[in-house]
Amino acid sequence: MTYDESIQKAEAIITQLEQAEAISMEEYKRMAAEATALLKQCKSLLAEMHEDMSV
Repeated sequence: MTYDESIQKAEAIITQLEQAEAISMEEYKRMAAEATALLKQCKSLLAEMHEDMSV
């Protein structure tokens, strides 16, 4: 998944969580974990890009 795809998906999940009126704790945890994983992937991709640019 590209950086743009990952960040868009994470943003969509965060929006869903913010707008959810009734969501189970299990679903909230699942969605939050998915968004966290996507953001970690984005951070990793940015670090790789920074490293490539420093060489």
